Amino acid sequence: MASSTSSLNTHLPPPPKASPKAHGGDAEKSYALHSSGRENSSSRSRRRSIAHMALLDTQASQPSTNGAHNRPSPLSSLIPPETDTLPTLSPAAQSQFEAYSPDKPYFPGQPKSLAGIALRAFCLGIALAVGVISTLTVLLLTSSPLWRLPFFLAALATFHFLEFWTTAAYNTREADVSSFLLTANWPAYAIAHTAAAAECLVANVLFPGRSWAPFHAGTFLMLLGVLLVVVGQVVRSAAMVQAGPSFNHIVQQTQKREHILVTTGIYGTFRHPSYFGFFWWGLGTQLAMGNVVCFVAYAAVLWRFFSTRIMHEELFLVKFFGEEYVDYRKKTGTKIPFVP
Repeated sequence: MASSTSSLNTHLPPPPKASPKAHGGDAEKSYALHSSGRENSSSRSRRRSIAHMALLDTQASQPSTNGAHNRPSPLSSLIPPETDTLPTLSPAAQSQFEAYSPDKPYFPGQPKSLAGIALRAFCLGIALAVGVISTLTVLLLTSSPLWRLPFFLAALATFHFLEFWTTAAYNTREADVSSFLLTANWPAYAIAHTAAAAECLVANVLFPGRSWAPFHAGTFLMLLGVLLVVVGQVVRSAAMVQAGPSFNHIVQQTQKREHILVTTGIYGTFRHPSYFGFFWWGLGTQLAMGNVVCFVAYAAVLWRFFSTRIMHEELFLVKFFGEEYVDYRKKTGTKIPFVP
């Protein structure tokens, strides 16, 4: 027994010195230990217990002679494991949190989905690059009139990207996925552009001469069409920039605090410059493509659409601004044929 005690004591550290902040009882015990050279029985038992546990822990951490796996330390069960993981919510709590989160509109599938905006912008960028490169390649390296198809693609990609960008930059609160106008007036809008592309392709492949067409491939009309596309796009984008928060893709039936009547700048020349821009932009694309049927169809559909929309919208504008808008309407025209 004496040899066992001596073996244990060889592993023990020297007794700690009393801290200045120790309680009186501990200080007295420490003083008694140093003054007498002995320690009482309770202190001795406690030290032996600690030494025994330390010895077991040391033995458990040493590899076994027979190559078996080490057993866990007896002390490890007394220490809570450390973890870097954060507490997680249950699926029900998570869905409830997302439902009331101020970031919900920006989640995938929501009106302001950042993922949806990024995907649409990426696709439009690819379409614009393909359109411009294909147009220049066919136009400069061949005599084919089919450069008109990628030109139409590039014009569409530019239009839809600028619709979102101008809204996001100058009317930020209203910017969302629908600001691209990719699905506006669906499916009529998609059908119109598909018909235009189909007519251009069929006419230039099957009837390359088309002497019967009034303006099938005239250089002057083709250049006029390109000019109308550029002017129409510039006027529409400038109108959206100048109007800022007062511009909206949807006719507003309630006046908001930020709505003001803009009558200067480009609005001093055109009463509805964004409508003027899109009207002539649409006709310009058909002239540039050499389309006869779609030019007539575009002219009829666009005129009917904008004449009806302007009449409907101005009912609310007169309600919002009263005589001020009536006077403005008398002085400034739309510059759209037969729409005063």
